Amino acid sequence: MSVDSKGKAQKHYPYEAMMTPYDKFQTLPQPAQYLMPGRTLQQLDNSTTAISDNEAAKHLNAAKRKLYQRIFEQKHRTA
Repeated sequence: MSVDSKGKAQKHYPYEAMMTPYDKFQTLPQPAQYLMPGRTLQQLDNSTTAISDNEAAKHLNAAKRKLYQRIFEQKHRTA
């Protein structure tokens, strides 16, 4: 950690240590214990590789738009 000229602390992470949340999850001792009952690490692996990161982002953005649209419509119905 370093401090910039304004006194703000800046964290520095080595590129080799950067991980996705799923990669970090896999580094835990016995990660399977944290899964929902009936789920396996193999099922989780399969679902994480089923679509690309870009495709997942498209799905996420579409779901957000749908959610925001529902909120907007509900807000205008009650007003």
